[in-house]
Amino acid sequence: MSQSHPVIEVFGADIICASCVNAPSSKDTYEWLQAAISRKYPEQPFTIRYIDIEGVIDNERDQDYANRIQEDEFFYPLVLVNDEVVGEGYVQIKPVFTALESAGFVPTEE
Repeated sequence: MSQSHPVIEVFGADIICASCVNAPSSKDTYEWLQAAISRKYPEQPFTIRYIDIEGVIDNERDQDYANRIQEDEFFYPLVLVNDEVVGEGYVQIKPVFTALESAGFVPTEE
């Protein structure tokens, strides 16, 4: 295991994806995921990043994802957990939780 805690990445833009009518914005998705993960997995550290596909991107990997989204290979927001695509467009929480749990996260019982 190369990293000590999962990395969640949300690639998105300020405007809502044309194919994703009524979906929350990319920024809203990022904030929602951050809150939902913190609630379900308290005291289990994770990193969450927001990458604006229309902003300045300073690394090649992120730029590659941004290009692929802009070329309609992926819908946005595009969500990755530890480099694995777990959601795009209208993001569902379950695949994100499943990926975190396979990375070792243990949910707290409500």
